Amino acid sequence: MKRLTPDADDARFIRRVVLLIVIGAITIALYRAGDLLILAFGSILGAITIRAVAARFRKHLHLPHRLSLALAMLTAPLFVAFLIWLLTVQFGTQINALIAETPMLIDRLAAWMAQSTLGAKIVDAARAAYAGSQAAQDVGAVARTGATVVLNVVLLVVGALFFAVEPRRYRNGLLLLVPKNKRPAFGDALADLARTLRLWLRAQLLLMTIMGVLIGLGLWISGVPSAAALGLLAGMSEFIPYIGPTVAMLPALGLAAATGTGPLVGAIATFAVVRLVHDNGITPYVQSRVVQIPPAVTLFAIVAMGLIFGVIGLVFSAPLLVAIYALTRSLYLRETIGEDLPRPD
Repeated sequence: MKRLTPDADDARFIRRVVLLIVIGAITIALYRAGDLLILAFGSILGAITIRAVAARFRKHLHLPHRLSLALAMLTAPLFVAFLIWLLTVQFGTQINALIAETPMLIDRLAAWMAQSTLGAKIVDAARAAYAGSQAAQDVGAVARTGATVVLNVVLLVVGALFFAVEPRRYRNGLLLLVPKNKRPAFGDALADLARTLRLWLRAQLLLMTIMGVLIGLGLWISGVPSAAALGLLAGMSEFIPYIGPTVAMLPALGLAAATGTGPLVGAIATFAVVRLVHDNGITPYVQSRVVQIPPAVTLFAIVAMGLIFGVIGLVFSAPLLVAIYALTRSLYLRETIGEDLPRPD
């Protein structure tokens, strides 16, 4: 006898409830492991970069695939070591002075704004918002222990090396989760995603280099202290559009103001001219073949990712947005509703 066996409608309802519970559990798990997933995405970006460097070695040096890949994999930790050397040895004194001066510069700016009623309210609101934000908690955690930062960097680099060695294995494993009749579309979408991210990384590296050099030269000519460190900071901040350059500009203006009126005017002119030329001439030309995401969408998406995932989400917000854009273009616009969209060249 099967008197307790549910009928067809009840069985269908139970299956749907169980499916909803499973989806909810997976969603909660993914959210709680958000930082780890973002680091994995960073490792994928690193793997794409390594494969692109290997392709350059193979093309220009006429090396075998394995040898060119090995040289590219060796280049990744060497590049990280070079950045550490720049930050600690070459510009270490300037960066230490910059870090030591930043709290006093912020206090001076707050005191100047507090002279007016509106300025005082803005300062109080900014302090309250920052104190309760996820970014403030993350910055405090980083300040308490540098081991977390070192571990994240090591995990990112090692993950990038593993992804770069056998990308097809991870790609094919991901496609196994998709029904067979949908795999060609998803395979094309993943290829489109990799091509878009590779082009974006190339364009972003070019933009970061141009910005860092121009800002550093302009601040040096203006007589601002620590011009090289500030130029390096300005270049690296371009990885986070809009928010990064704004944050990187504040210590430069603060140091210039503490030096004198002439350096302050020169620093303001430097950032104004470079930003004008960079945003209206260089950036549209470089990114025209990669992605054309509206600035408002980019800004709000970056802020949202920073609020949800903290500093790690803020750092990788721009490439995450590019990835979402590429997948939406491939899977929805092209494959679902049939839009004839060109692929990135």
